[in-house]
Amino acid sequence: MESLSDREPMQKSIHSQTYAAFLKHLYETREKAGITQEELAERLGVTQSFVSKCERGERRIDIIELREFCMAMNITLEKFIRQFEKKLN
Repeated sequence: MESLSDREPMQKSIHSQTYAAFLKHLYETREKAGITQEELAERLGVTQSFVSKCERGERRIDIIELREFCMAMNITLEKFIRQFEKKLN
């Protein structure tokens, strides 16, 4: 594992390639679960527009919201993150 001093300076994550990969993984996880944005929104108690904005990166998701997204998609947060890490490596 590289040290933090060997890395490039951190950029705003919402504009990073890693965040773009996160958004893609979020979308693909929902699609794989066979859930539409409308269905996910209903499960979360939010609007379809909210889900869409999250998936497109217009609205940032925090860890608590991500956990709720995962539960609504019938996947554990741990499994979601493990799969995401695997895609990054």
